[in-house]
Amino acid sequence: MVIDENILYSVGAEIRIYKPSEYLFTEGERPNYYYQIVTGEVKLNNYNEDGKEFIQNILSAGQSCGESVLFIDRPFPMNAEALTECSVIRLHKDAFLELLNETPKLYREISSFLSQRLYYKFIMMQNISSPNPAIRLRGLMDYLKSFHHDESPYSYTIPLTRQQMANHTGLCVETAIRTIKHMERENIVKIRDRKILY
Repeated sequence: MVIDENILYSVGAEIRIYKPSEYLFTEGERPNYYYQIVTGEVKLNNYNEDGKEFIQNILSAGQSCGESVLFIDRPFPMNAEALTECSVIRLHKDAFLELLNETPKLYREISSFLSQRLYYKFIMMQNISSPNPAIRLRGLMDYLKSFHHDESPYSYTIPLTRQQMANHTGLCVETAIRTIKHMERENIVKIRDRKILY
C-alpha cells in the first residue's frame, strides 16, 4: 500500500535516512509511526531464542511496513532493519489515523491491502502444513510475491536463499533445492544467476 507522498507531507510526514543495519523499529516496541520506503531495501525479521534470524520479507521502494499494528494497541511482532541505505517517509500514528478518518477512499484502500495480506498469510499457513514440499515452497513464494504489484509470471525475484526458504517451510535444504529444480523444469519458476524468478 502506497500513499501519495505529497499527501503524507501535507499532514506532517518527515523523511528519515537509515544506514544499513539500522532499525526503523524493533520487535516489542510500541508502534508510533507509519513507514513508507522511498529508496532502498528493508527486511522484516525476527530472531529465535538461539539467535537464528527468520526473515519474513524484504521490502523496497514504494512499499510500507508495520501499518497493520497501528490499528491495535500491541507492540511490533518483528523488526524492520535497513538492508541498504534507505530514505523512508515517517508519519506519526495519530496523524496517519486522522488522515484515514478524513479520507474514506484511502481507508478502504488500506483495509483492502491489509485484508489481502491476511488472506495470503492464511494461504501460506495452509500450504506449509502440506506434506508436499512443492506446495509449501509455492505457498511461501505466493506470499512473498503478494507484496508486489506485478503478478505476471517470473516478474518477482525471491529475496531468500535456498536455506532461508527451507527454514521458512520446515524443509531440509536439500529437499528445497531439489524441489526448486523440479519447479524450474515445470516452468513454475525460472532460475537466473542463482536467483529464483517467480
